[in-house]
Amino acid sequence: MIRTLVVDDDYMVADIHRGFVERVPGFKVVGVAHSGREALESVERLHPDLLILDIYLPDQTGLAVLDELRQRGETVDVIMVTAAKEAASIQQAMQHGALHYIVKPFDFARFHQTLESFRRFYDARGARDVFAQADIDRLYRMMTPAVTAELPKGFNRPTLELVLRYLAEQPGPLTAQEVAEGTGVSRGTARRYLEYLEQRGQARLELRYGSAGRPEHLYRAEGD
Repeated sequence: MIRTLVVDDDYMVADIHRGFVERVPGFKVVGVAHSGREALESVERLHPDLLILDIYLPDQTGLAVLDELRQRGETVDVIMVTAAKEAASIQQAMQHGALHYIVKPFDFARFHQTLESFRRFYDARGARDVFAQADIDRLYRMMTPAVTAELPKGFNRPTLELVLRYLAEQPGPLTAQEVAEGTGVSRGTARRYLEYLEQRGQARLELRYGSAGRPEHLYRAEGD
């Protein structure tokens, strides 16, 4: 479980965000804070994996909290959730290592996509000690929710979500033919969507070598 701390000065909003987090499989809210001081104390006491952090807090900004955490050497991952749209705020959040920045108001679907992206990122990052360049590139791409991005020509979101969901439900890697049979799309369509998901960092390509001929391409959902 990804242990999550929610920080927002508005008690009602904090409760909504807590409910959002608890609706996403794989996440557990371990605490809620309503000020910068509470946030810093809670991180030190609870050691969360993820911090959902607002900028507008009563005693100091969330950006100051983030700065203090980094000065302390805290490696907790941070996703900013705030109404602040200023370029300076976004720049400072990025400079201090915030993995994502969501502007209020937003709906659960948007929040859910970001947490799902983070979960895949978190699992993939923890899967090994040393990364090749291709793996590093994939990690950086993971924190952009692919389902909300503008899709390439010839792609549609329902098919993308169908292929990704089917892939994530399977215990092992699959060929394009197996995905096609499981989802009802053509083999060519399955292959195109699998390649797109691999490029976006949401699927991982594995090669299986037989006795002769070209290697077989298999795909699994990233984070499995």
